[in-house]
Amino acid sequence: MQPWPGTSYPLGATYDGAGTNFALFSEVGTAVTLCLFDAEGAETAIPLPERDGFVWHGYLPGVVPGQRYGYRVDGPSDPEAGHRCNPHKLLIDPYAKSIDGSLGTTYGWDESLFGYHFEDPDEVNHDDSAHHVPKAVVVNPFFDWHDDRPPRTPYHETVIYEAHVKGLTYQHPDIPEEMRGTYSAVAHPATISHLQRLGITAIELMPVHQFVHDDALVQRGLRNYWGYNTIAFFAPHFGYASAGPTGTTAPGSQVQEFKAMVRDLHAAGIEVILDVVYNHTAEGNHQGPTLSMRGIDNQAYYRLVDDQPQYYMDYTGTGNSLNVRHPHTLQLIMDSLRYWVTEMHVDGFRFDLASTLAREFYDVDRLSTFFDLVQQDPVISQVKLIAEPWDVGPGGYQVGNFPPAWTEWNGKYRDTVRDFWRGTPGTLGEFGSRLTGSSDLYQDDGRRPYASINFVTAHDGFTLNDLVSYNEKHNEANGEGGRDGADDNNSWNCGVEGPTDDAAVLELRQRQRRNLLATMFLSQGVPMLLHGDEQGRTQDGNNNGYCQDSPISWMEWSPEKSDSELMTYTCGISALRAAHPVFRRRRFFNGREIRPALPGSSDEPQRDIAWFTASGEEMGDEDWEGGSAAVLTVFLNGQGIAEADPRGQRVVDDSFLLIFNAHHEDVEVTLPGEGLPDRWATVLDTVDGTVVVGTARSTAVTTVDALPDDLETVGGGDSVTLVARSMLLLQRTDEGS
Repeated sequence: MQPWPGTSYPLGATYDGAGTNFALFSEVGTAVTLCLFDAEGAETAIPLPERDGFVWHGYLPGVVPGQRYGYRVDGPSDPEAGHRCNPHKLLIDPYAKSIDGSLGTTYGWDESLFGYHFEDPDEVNHDDSAHHVPKAVVVNPFFDWHDDRPPRTPYHETVIYEAHVKGLTYQHPDIPEEMRGTYSAVAHPATISHLQRLGITAIELMPVHQFVHDDALVQRGLRNYWGYNTIAFFAPHFGYASAGPTGTTAPGSQVQEFKAMVRDLHAAGIEVILDVVYNHTAEGNHQGPTLSMRGIDNQAYYRLVDDQPQYYMDYTGTGNSLNVRHPHTLQLIMDSLRYWVTEMHVDGFRFDLASTLAREFYDVDRLSTFFDLVQQDPVISQVKLIAEPWDVGPGGYQVGNFPPAWTEWNGKYRDTVRDFWRGTPGTLGEFGSRLTGSSDLYQDDGRRPYASINFVTAHDGFTLNDLVSYNEKHNEANGEGGRDGADDNNSWNCGVEGPTDDAAVLELRQRQRRNLLATMFLSQGVPMLLHGDEQGRTQDGNNNGYCQDSPISWMEWSPEKSDSELMTYTCGISALRAAHPVFRRRRFFNGREIRPALPGSSDEPQRDIAWFTASGEEMGDEDWEGGSAAVLTVFLNGQGIAEADPRGQRVVDDSFLLIFNAHHEDVEVTLPGEGLPDRWATVLDTVDGTVVVGTARSTAVTTVDALPDDLETVGGGDSVTLVARSMLLLQRTDEGS
């Protein structure tokens, strides 16, 4: 088969309705062979004679979607010089939009996948790897999106739900069994109904780029469940596709299924954010397999040790780091991001170990080329960009230091809120900062409170249930002798390690769960809920479920194993946040006095926020610095939002008192009186799980009629008893004013 010249752009395999253009970058390569495979695995080799700007290309008329293919690259094989070309290794196209099968499941690990022999690592391995490498697939780019439009939910109105495609849906009884664990299951009405009930506006999916199941895990009967081991940045993971009528997945069908999932979630008003891993690939360190980029152009794609280029720089703890200094590697990342937005219609990205992408040379540079490209890109700059602002290299912890267009997983929020509620001394001051949007981290560079993605739990670490049930990790099932996973979890088991029948301990744990959830939803910033936390999901103390494709990680839906009361409570506080803009401000508090919002109002000027001690006195420096302080009252002025709605109208809300008691004993708290509203009604109590959502008004101060008539009220200067380790939210009423 003689290819036509074709074009050097776009890279990858591009079907135009009559044939397919193939294009592959390799500067070091001396020859590139396109290999086509039929259904039985027979190979047809087609040399690509055309090369422009180090891109090898050719067009094959009649090659249609479903065609399996790969590449072989001739070139220097000199690991000590950083070159690892080996034409005996079939290579996955870095721009492949679909992969047929998963390495470690559909395809097993074989010595032929490696560039050396196990018994003699210095000897080059010339065994052909084609029978053991997943094949790239030409895809059909055409799809009926109907009238799909991105929801474009503003950050300050966003509620994120971090979820795993399989873990979220695999045990859901209302989803057909053959559909569970797939993209279709995520968009099933049962899943969407659950998300809508929670008030979720965006689902953040753990990695869905094609990934690899490590050989070491497979040999232990485990899998790379989380998926942070990418091998193809354009391809939806094969393992999350639904099987067809024959019980097998048609080549390339996962692309259509993924698009349908996005379309259906958008129709329900839910954005799709992808957790993406552009910092490393599944090829690992110098002892890893040759699957793709290593054999295409090792020096271009990977960061190598300067004076020992046979070794890889590892800022990720996974064996290698992508070379974001190279223009073609940067192009790969940017093309991938743009593809997922324009062709797959996703709404944003969460960048795993994002500090690695900022390493121009050695240090983390917030003005690196990658961020410059994102800033000026008319497509990528307009979607949600969320950084995990750390990696494992020196100086990698960069919370608060990403560019203005970015938001960040706020690790300081997570740690501070955990410490406050478990009673760690000296946390009150930082707790106040985290509660109000972390202005110390984000205000100086022009960012807003929503730059802070507030979370208490995430996939990496304890679930919410386990956070209040275990002091120590229990990772025995991972087969690593307990060496994996973080040792310091800022957790507290409430007096008993693990499961217990002690009623007092169980009640305290439930209260602590409510405290943590309420704090997160009522903090300024963007709340992120880990899937299953709303129903008390447990991993039995395992804080590193990366390899647990098992009930340890899957979400439990059965009534006897899920907490329906906690679910109802979580829905309530989410609705409370949605109803009141005072909890989701677009600007930081400034402490200045705000004049009454309504003409003729008799209200006194009040600041937008004020802080009080348990005695009802305004907080002073000595109160903030008290090492044992664990009680705090916060006044949030609904008239002091000082923002406009989309139509330019001033946003005005109710006023609230947030009262926290992280002490181990009950505390009498005096409500602040002078200069503040006269009457207050309890709308949230973490002791009994009370949540009251009245009829909110955004253009006038809400009257008592907006709340149920039977709510008891208290006045300024009155005292209330705050149960040990509990929280109250009081809403202003106009009764008696």
